[in-house]
Amino acid sequence: MIQKLLIANRGEIACRIIRTARAMGVATVAVYSDADARALHVRQADEAVHIGPSPAAESYLVGDKIIAAAKQTGADAIHPGYGFLSENAGFAQAVIDAGLIWVGPKPSSIEAMGLKDAAKTLMMEAGVPVTPGYLGADQSAERLKKEADAIGYPVLIKAVAGGGGKGMRKVDKADDFETDLQSCRREAKASFSNDEVLLEKWITSPRHIEVQVFGDSHGNVVHLFERDCSLQRRHQKVIEEAPAPGMDEATRQEICAAAVRAAKAVDYEGAGTIEFIADASEGLRADRIFFMEMNTRLQVEHPVTEEITGVDLVEWQLRVASGEPIPLQQDELRIDGHAIEARLYAEDPASGFLPSTGPLDHFDLGSTGRIETGVAEGDMISPHYDPMVAKLVVWEETRDRAIETLADIAESVEVWPVKTNAAFLANALLEDDFGEAELDTGFIERKLDRLVGDDAPDDAIWQAAADFTLLDALEETAPAAIGFRLNAAPRVATTLCYKGESRTIAVTGERDAAHATGFVEDARTVVFADGQSFEFALESRGSGAAAAGDGAILAPMPGKVIAVDVAEGDTVTAGQRLMVLEAMKMEHALTAPFDGTVTELAATEGGQVQVEAVLCVVEPAEE
Repeated sequence: MIQKLLIANRGEIACRIIRTARAMGVATVAVYSDADARALHVRQADEAVHIGPSPAAESYLVGDKIIAAAKQTGADAIHPGYGFLSENAGFAQAVIDAGLIWVGPKPSSIEAMGLKDAAKTLMMEAGVPVTPGYLGADQSAERLKKEADAIGYPVLIKAVAGGGGKGMRKVDKADDFETDLQSCRREAKASFSNDEVLLEKWITSPRHIEVQVFGDSHGNVVHLFERDCSLQRRHQKVIEEAPAPGMDEATRQEICAAAVRAAKAVDYEGAGTIEFIADASEGLRADRIFFMEMNTRLQVEHPVTEEITGVDLVEWQLRVASGEPIPLQQDELRIDGHAIEARLYAEDPASGFLPSTGPLDHFDLGSTGRIETGVAEGDMISPHYDPMVAKLVVWEETRDRAIETLADIAESVEVWPVKTNAAFLANALLEDDFGEAELDTGFIERKLDRLVGDDAPDDAIWQAAADFTLLDALEETAPAAIGFRLNAAPRVATTLCYKGESRTIAVTGERDAAHATGFVEDARTVVFADGQSFEFALESRGSGAAAAGDGAILAPMPGKVIAVDVAEGDTVTAGQRLMVLEAMKMEHALTAPFDGTVTELAATEGGQVQVEAVLCVVEPAEE
């Protein structure tokens, strides 16, 4: 058995691996960048080694530094987690060549499945059904456009080395193909150092179904049933569940058997996932489920599989990497109940899901369900890495009960001042179509306005803020001195301000108004309700933010300007793209707020900008 394990990752997955390793008596070594010097995974590990500056390209993606850290600490194995170097065949081979145990599949298996075009060809040879498309070596824009026209729109452009939703674009019409291809290639180049793409027919009623597989060095391969990951935004999974709703046993057997064939085709060892796209226009049918790709690593959503099978997949990884056979045979695995996972991101749905960074001054995810996180109160959400804060996971005997429990957890999230998508998650879970399992990958996009909702506080939230404010003040003084009595007729009032709106509100004396929680700090009151946070200023003070109508385009986060589409003096229309900002591994288009003229332009292509920097100014057109 492995004695000391170095975890070549960060955040919640590093903490997750540490938990299982500790339970197995395996010592752990964390690695960290400058930004993560005080991170939770560093605090939890037995040892920690600094590996470089904050950018991942100078730390977590530098294999030589990670291997050196393993040798320095006497670790005999490396677990890559997911992301970063987890699917890098060269790094896996370097770990093995250094005399260390690689907790993952053989480099040849990673390589075989690493490029989507080659993987699809291999799967066809193994008798696994694949989606119609173009896998050719000719990567010229002209050839790709010709093939896209032949396939028919909508068509999906995918980076051959892609993953995590990056390097993917849906193209609805021929006129958009060249622009979307360029954007896709830029993102793929930045994320994977490879801008080659493939094309796939866009399935109009798609569900994302994936099968957890596991192999060992003794020739055994099993599946641990399927997951449904159809609720996605920008190709990033948001809510995952197991088993897939509406999956009958015959279809389950066929898709899981296909997944096992796929794993055996590459002599697979360790944890992996075979991802399928299902045409669900007539329900889930085996003849309408197609191979998309294989992820040769542990998946973000692995907890839902663990919850319905009772298996610890990280423990299996460590045992199999140590040379042991898979602990259970196929006929010993069963589905029990229903599990759902929601990804809590540091982002602001009301502002177009822009990432939200900064300190976690208040952080409480409750004590219900299974919470997987890599941060704690007082930690920082860094702009350098993926914005996922935590995974909220529940298991119940039925799907309906699991939905209800997880929605309750999401609505109870308390995070401040960083914004999260907790309310958005709760709204998605409670949407009628989700409850009825009317799912496809366009679910969120179609219902986006309703799922995002209104971020303005209603009257009940204003009342809660007033009650918290006055009760806090009274607790610091003597209530009797001013004649205040709980549940008595209001005798005092307070004036609060929220984003420029002021109200003077009489106090009821009920802390649980609107089922909200909150606190008072300095000259503000913060209220948490239904997964959202609302910050009220005491007295009538403005927020200091730029007015929405002043035409100043501010950087929503620190990042790099990768494209500037306008020049000073240009006439623009409302919604027209002005420039593109790259931050947290994603591209963010900044658009004109109204018709007008660009009177100032401070941004330059390739320039780094800080949050709230004025990038350009648009003067409104005269009416």
